[in-house]
Amino acid sequence: MPRTERDREKERRRKHAVQLKKFEARFRVATNQADKLAIAAKVRRFSPRINLEERAAAAAATAKSVAQAGKK
Repeated sequence: MPRTERDREKERRRKHAVQLKKFEARFRVATNQADKLAIAAKVRRFSPRINLEERAAAAAATAKSVAQAGKK
């Protein structure tokens, strides 16, 4: 039985979520600006509204607050 359009859409969204996690991780460890711009360009191809700079800053803030809570 062929896949429906909805099934294809769900699979595409799952794939993009996995790709986004990988790219976010690579973005956080990237050291120079050229690498960061290349990663951001790849992400923009499938999700133009995502801002990796903001997401990385939010992740860092969350990790910092969790670390501080663990020390108490």
